[in-house]
Amino acid sequence: MKVSLPLFFTSILLLITFSCKDETKETQKPQEIISSTTEETLKDAQPLSDKFKTYWFNNEAEITSYTLEQGRYGEIREGNAVLVFVTEPFLREEQVKADEASSTNIPVLKLNATKNFNTGIYPYSIMQSIFYPLANNQHALKISSSVQEWCGHVYTQLNNRSEFEVVSHSYFEGEADESFGLGKAILENELWTQLRINPESLPTGDLEIIPSFEFLRLRHIPFKAYAASAELLSGTYTITYPDLNRSLSINFNPQFPFDITSWEETFISGYGESAKPLTTKATKINTIKSDYWNKTTNDDFSLRESLGLN
Repeated sequence: MKVSLPLFFTSILLLITFSCKDETKETQKPQEIISSTTEETLKDAQPLSDKFKTYWFNNEAEITSYTLEQGRYGEIREGNAVLVFVTEPFLREEQVKADEASSTNIPVLKLNATKNFNTGIYPYSIMQSIFYPLANNQHALKISSSVQEWCGHVYTQLNNRSEFEVVSHSYFEGEADESFGLGKAILENELWTQLRINPESLPTGDLEIIPSFEFLRLRHIPFKAYAASAELLSGTYTITYPDLNRSLSINFNPQFPFDITSWEETFISGYGESAKPLTTKATKINTIKSDYWNKTTNDDFSLRESLGLN
């Protein structure tokens, strides 16, 4: 259903102008995003419900912690995962969070997804950031992913411009410094944010999908779209990649706010004779709403305890 372009963005009230902030700057009050954004951004914008505005435009992030059973090197590792969802204004050209309110800012739902687990003696830390337009009318505007462990670290970033522009840096031979264009396709990373806006809008059937950046980097396989099929049932969204021997199932509350309760990812883990299918699982511990960027004192540690992240 098409809606009036001015109506869509006039309705976006109290969008977060600051979240994680430079300590040298003062925090602005939430501002109304007015409707003189570019035609491309507003095209076929999907309406946001009053429930959505009340839940997401209150100057707080949603933080959910999960117990993690992560497949890596042919074994299951225990750890934790956190999904942080927050709305914020985004700059089209610079492709970063806006510091000032402007009619040209693009309202996005941002997801910062983290994982922490150990492989024997050494730790892994993984983070993926997704900036997805609230208009739900185009691909993610930016995705970044980093993997840190004692052997080194890897960073990959995609910017959505006339094509997908990808830069990647790695300590692995053959992956050191890369920069290339990529034809536009569905991004697995963006589907987590699209689900939170409107799960009924998720793509289904036979598709071409660029897998999660985490998976691509950990498996050292080419960045490109792979054949996939997707199915949406009540409270479960499943993607299967036949050529990758991989599947992902995201379980969520079918009622607003469509919170993610768990997920499972099955793939081949390990190399050579030790390679075998393993299933990574994440199960919800707790959810809080918080302006966490203002919770930086030692007294705020209790909030972390409430998430089971001691």
